[in-house]
Amino acid sequence: MQEPLDSYPISQDLLEKQKQYQEDQEPQPKTLTKAKNKRVALLPLIFLIYFHVSGGPYGQESVVGAAGPFFAILGFIAFPLLWSAPEALITAELSTAFPNNGGFVIWAHAAFGPFWGHLIGSWKFFSGVINLATFPGLCIGYVESIGPGLVSSTLTRFSVVFFSTSILSLMNFTGLHVVAYASIPLAILSLLPFLALSFIAIPQIDPSRWVVVNQVGKDKEWKRFFNSLLWNLNSWDSVSTIVGEIKKPEQTLPKALVSSMGLTSIAYLIPLLACIGAIKIDLDDWIDGYYAVIAEDIAGPWLKRMIKLGSVISGCGLFQAQLSSCSYQLQGMADLGILPRVFGKRSAFFDTPWVGIVLSTFIGLVVSALRLQNLRIAVNFLYSMGMFLEFGSFLWLRVKFPEAARPFKVPVGLYGLIAMCSFPCVVLLYLIFVAGLGVYLLCSALTLLGIVFYFLMGVFKSNMLLDFNNNEKKLVDDNMG
Repeated sequence: MQEPLDSYPISQDLLEKQKQYQEDQEPQPKTLTKAKNKRVALLPLIFLIYFHVSGGPYGQESVVGAAGPFFAILGFIAFPLLWSAPEALITAELSTAFPNNGGFVIWAHAAFGPFWGHLIGSWKFFSGVINLATFPGLCIGYVESIGPGLVSSTLTRFSVVFFSTSILSLMNFTGLHVVAYASIPLAILSLLPFLALSFIAIPQIDPSRWVVVNQVGKDKEWKRFFNSLLWNLNSWDSVSTIVGEIKKPEQTLPKALVSSMGLTSIAYLIPLLACIGAIKIDLDDWIDGYYAVIAEDIAGPWLKRMIKLGSVISGCGLFQAQLSSCSYQLQGMADLGILPRVFGKRSAFFDTPWVGIVLSTFIGLVVSALRLQNLRIAVNFLYSMGMFLEFGSFLWLRVKFPEAARPFKVPVGLYGLIAMCSFPCVVLLYLIFVAGLGVYLLCSALTLLGIVFYFLMGVFKSNMLLDFNNNEKKLVDDNMG
């Protein structure tokens, strides 16, 4: 028999927030760790979400190379509607219902119990820190383009990665609102070269190139196509881990998600249409970094340098956004009592989760130093596993707590929600199926590590070997009793 809503600690917290919302109509979201720093407002939040998800067209080229112009354009039109919109809607509903740092961890925790909250937290955290390791490579690429051979040695390469990562991490220490406001100029500066490229390309555009489906002697690479599409358009739920730092999230977050989705779609489609239409297509050329080559062909070396510099600027924004999501996720899990209290430690001066920042940065550096192959596929695999659990949590919370007030609610019934989640789940199943043995082994090992860590924390908690928050009286999982 299902227990009443108010028998669950987090659900009781939700009811208190809902009561406050109904009485005041101006809810002041409570986080389990009181924040003293400034809340993130709408405009900077739009650009912070933009960097959580995209960061611009850098890395978009491989989608064209994998399946050709027609399917690439179709993908960047259809995927935001069929993938991004459902994920953003789920994020808006659950983040405003549970306005605490931790996001998807809290949703799975409330839906299925503490083990599943920890498991989705492990998958998403590992996905995030592995993703962190890919961004310093942009700095390496730019240094190599300025002076070939400058970073040929392993020591020099790691030094560039270490110093660029350390400098970028310092901004996260100063406050999430600083990171969010910095995202605005970073986004503008990284997109300006593409605005110039698209404008210069206009006279050379041949629309017939947009509908090219096949190239003689070139087979479709659907695995690379869908992995690249997902990598360019995922992580709309990353903002959920920082929702406790957002000003009036019940009003701000839905608007920010919609606005960021529009910005992301435009940032992808305009240069894609311009460049495909302006040059003769050879799919073998369309690999990551090819936009810089196109820029040189159309406008000259100056625009190529601007595109490369823009990729570094974009990488800075991506790194900052990803690091903030990872660090505040750990802080939220500590607040919840899943992790020891030390993971939620905030800086006395900046009030930022410094332990989460240091740990996320360190793991990102280690992964970068290992120079593992297929990092993008591994990120997508772990992310896909987490999204399955996230979709399940969303649907089950609708069944489990149908009468719970939600400041923002997706305006369809259960069967409509199942239909909305169907296409993303099919894509996730395909990506998991084609991932490959190496990715299976890596992700299985990380999953096992997460599970062992969960039970190890249980031992530490029961024996009082580590200090945990009192919120350790978790939601009761229906399946575990």
